[in-house]
Amino acid sequence: MSKRDYYEVLGVGRDASERDIKKAYKRLAMKYHPDRNPGDAEAEASFKEVKEAYEILTDDQKRAAYDQFGHAGVDPNRGGGGFGGGADFGDIFGDVFGDIFGGRRGGRQQARSGADLRYNLELSLEEAVKGCKKELKIPSLAGCDTCNGSGAKPGTSANTCGTCHGTGQVQMRQGFFAVQQTCPSCGGRGKVITDPCTSCRGQGRVEKTKTLSVTIPAGVDTGDRIRLAGEGEAGEMGAPAGDLYVQVHIKEHPIFVRDGNNLYCEVPISFANAALGGEIEVPTLDGRVVLKVPAETQTGRMFRLRGKGVKSVRSHAVGDLVCKVIIETPVNLTERQKELLRELDETCAASAKRHKPKAEGFFDGVKKFFDDLTS
Repeated sequence: MSKRDYYEVLGVGRDASERDIKKAYKRLAMKYHPDRNPGDAEAEASFKEVKEAYEILTDDQKRAAYDQFGHAGVDPNRGGGGFGGGADFGDIFGDVFGDIFGGRRGGRQQARSGADLRYNLELSLEEAVKGCKKELKIPSLAGCDTCNGSGAKPGTSANTCGTCHGTGQVQMRQGFFAVQQTCPSCGGRGKVITDPCTSCRGQGRVEKTKTLSVTIPAGVDTGDRIRLAGEGEAGEMGAPAGDLYVQVHIKEHPIFVRDGNNLYCEVPISFANAALGGEIEVPTLDGRVVLKVPAETQTGRMFRLRGKGVKSVRSHAVGDLVCKVIIETPVNLTERQKELLRELDETCAASAKRHKPKAEGFFDGVKKFFDDLTS
């Protein structure tokens, strides 16, 4: 029988975050867990299906393979190892209730990985289109160099916790009930530091500002994110560091407006150029190009320059540059210039339908509108 889509199994979208996947998994695991459904074979099968989907979708490499190739990309018979079948119900039950009881049942709580960080990077349009290198100064928690992140003074090490005897858990009894809780002495780690490092005061981490060189690929746009694995905050007691996410924002440009891979700009032209036609220079990100303007061009007309836009960061497609011509009304006219314009206007008015087709059509429509109102 063919397997169901893993995203469908968990009831999440294909763009779901790891947090959303974990939340959906906990809810379904509690619903179908064999301890809650004794003797129910259907519930047990659903439980195994949920666990298998969770294991695939919370592993970055397996999820990428599944998104690209489907079930074939994570098929254990194709060299990947099995998932799902033979589930250890005790372990999975610990996963579900780990947040409540402070870790897996009967096991030591692992030191927490470092937090992910976000850096907001503002780029000019030219930098975003052509790509660039940036140096970022990131304030964060880094591993202590003195104790190598262990938190213990050099030459010493952490000792087994005397309260929980290294398990990270203590048992509280109330009548017939026994409840496991995180050990208050060691915080669930099973070890305590009796002689802490003087540099980090036993934390294994210190505040530092590190400088990173980041390559920005050509074609990025506002909202794009660049992930730098392991460049987030250092983890506790030598645990893995989090990731750094560089969030891109493109500054407003004085000439161009970007929409996807296309660029837009407005180009002012003179009345004479618009009426008689000619050539004008228009800007592009690669320099100036000559644009031929046909005679009798009206204001607002669009001209498309193929391949003068932005090359996509995800493909080889290149957008266009769209130029909108705006006829500029002359200002600060001399008396002679005003006289010439009046003379031109008078000669055009004599045969308005020939020289001003839009104006004539507009006023004919206005006249008909008011005639209909009064009739």
